[in-house]
Amino acid sequence: MFRRELSLLVVSACVLAVPVLAAQEEPKLEMSQRVTQFVEANDAEGLRALGDEAVASMVWLYELSEEPERVRIANLFHEMGTRSEVAERALMRDVHARNVDLRLAVQYALGRVSDDPMVIETLLDTLQNDRNPLFRDKAACALAYDQIHLDEKEKARVYEGLIAALSNPEPQVRAVSIQALSILTGQTKGFHALYPEDRRERSIALWHQWLQDYRSSL
Repeated sequence: MFRRELSLLVVSACVLAVPVLAAQEEPKLEMSQRVTQFVEANDAEGLRALGDEAVASMVWLYELSEEPERVRIANLFHEMGTRSEVAERALMRDVHARNVDLRLAVQYALGRVSDDPMVIETLLDTLQNDRNPLFRDKAACALAYDQIHLDEKEKARVYEGLIAALSNPEPQVRAVSIQALSILTGQTKGFHALYPEDRRERSIALWHQWLQDYRSSL
């Protein structure tokens, strides 16, 4: 159902969030200039090679930039995959941005910079409750592909949230949730979003048993 491209079920709607500048020290000029050059060149490898100081400069640049540049920097955070609390804080301020491209870039980037449970909860809430199928679809995509810093116990919360979403009244939510589970586990337990409710419930019961066994094995 979902891909990195636009879902077939996409409509447009979004929620406004106003970004606020983080209180942090301005980076050194030389590092700031090098980071700016790498950002303009979309050079994630070059930025990664500069280390943690570059990430701090990227956050500074992100918060001083207009939305199109924020999209570029969020995409670079995603590509770099460097864990950073300051990057997470900056990105979270745009997690409900009005700009569609910015919001999607942030959804994808958050799991690549953080293992914060709040990121997982935010994506699960978007998946289940956002009015826009595009954001629901891409939240499931981010949960399936982009939570790269989670340990096994933290992954269990992702599984739990996706299993809960199989009972969502919206068929598209059920469809993208089972696809995310299939990507993460290689299983579907016979679940299909459009099956009758009683048949879906039997599959969901199998998923709950699977989750219990998974947690017991940790």
